[in-house]
Amino acid sequence: MGMRRCLTRLKHFMAYSNGVSALGSGECCGGKWSGVENLRAVAEVSTSTRVEQQAKPSRLSIRPTSFLRPATVSPPLEVPKYIPRPPYVGAAEPPALAEEIQIHDEAGVSGVREAGRLAALIRDYVGSLVRPGVTTDELDKAAHDAIIDSGAYPSLLGFGGFPKSVSTSVNECICNGIPNSRPLQKGDIINIDINIYLNGYHAETSETHICGTVDEHVRQFVEVARDCLNTAIAMCGPGIDFREIGAIITDIADGCNYHVVEHVAGHGVGSLFHSAPLIYHCYNYKSGRMVAGQTFTLEPALSMGTEKALQWEDMWTTVTADGSLSAQFKHTVLITESGAEILTPKEEMDEDDNE
Repeated sequence: MGMRRCLTRLKHFMAYSNGVSALGSGECCGGKWSGVENLRAVAEVSTSTRVEQQAKPSRLSIRPTSFLRPATVSPPLEVPKYIPRPPYVGAAEPPALAEEIQIHDEAGVSGVREAGRLAALIRDYVGSLVRPGVTTDELDKAAHDAIIDSGAYPSLLGFGGFPKSVSTSVNECICNGIPNSRPLQKGDIINIDINIYLNGYHAETSETHICGTVDEHVRQFVEVARDCLNTAIAMCGPGIDFREIGAIITDIADGCNYHVVEHVAGHGVGSLFHSAPLIYHCYNYKSGRMVAGQTFTLEPALSMGTEKALQWEDMWTTVTADGSLSAQFKHTVLITESGAEILTPKEEMDEDDNE
């Protein structure tokens, strides 16, 4: 989406009245989803296609040591007092994962959907700013300004002391990268994680962007990460076991010689920022089934090398243990009576978006 169009839609966001469903009514890409058998078939097709298209990843992508280094982190940006804050803001430690399963009535669904639409608009706007020479700190400020101009609060800011409004994870950084003074370089990949709190409801979304040009095997890696998320969402619906998510994502990743990073899990989201259930993106035997009205995140992260993670001394930045590239995509999802709806959809580009 063009930057001008993104800004226009952000400006008029509060006038919108209807949500956008990317996978509503149990449909995806023109097809119907009706049972685990069909869902497994989708995974097999996706995996086999990727295996045919992609050779074994180059070992040049698996770095013996991290290229990332800590850089200067500017002070947290201010939020006007009139914007409501989540209750955890100001606490030294993040709240424990709430045990409550978030199942919403019509008003609750409307609240999360509205927050999700705003998060998606901001994700696409900030993503349009990615280019060599731009610092992650500048991306953070652009997101921060857009969030507060829309009357929302950046959910990450002040969560357990997190000092920034978004998370920016570059190259081998899996998640929770703190925006800083490092300029993006040609060939980087960067995940920008947008989390907002609007009218009492949280929504989360992230996307991995390519900065400039990259080798084809890196581009394919990023697309496989996107496929993992989209295929997992397509199989979601009432009565589906959560463990099916991990199985289908692992099948796709393994088939393409990648690994699912076990450190990262999805979770309930809505009026609470983080709640049960934890949703694992790797093979697991956890119990639990999806229920209509439930909202949660799916956020699988892949690694070109090891699935093991290391955390920096800042207690946030999490990187692959071998320095290999990592890519991640995230959506907030609603379980409907007949399937799943993406509450943070990526809108199709209109013809005048390139004008």
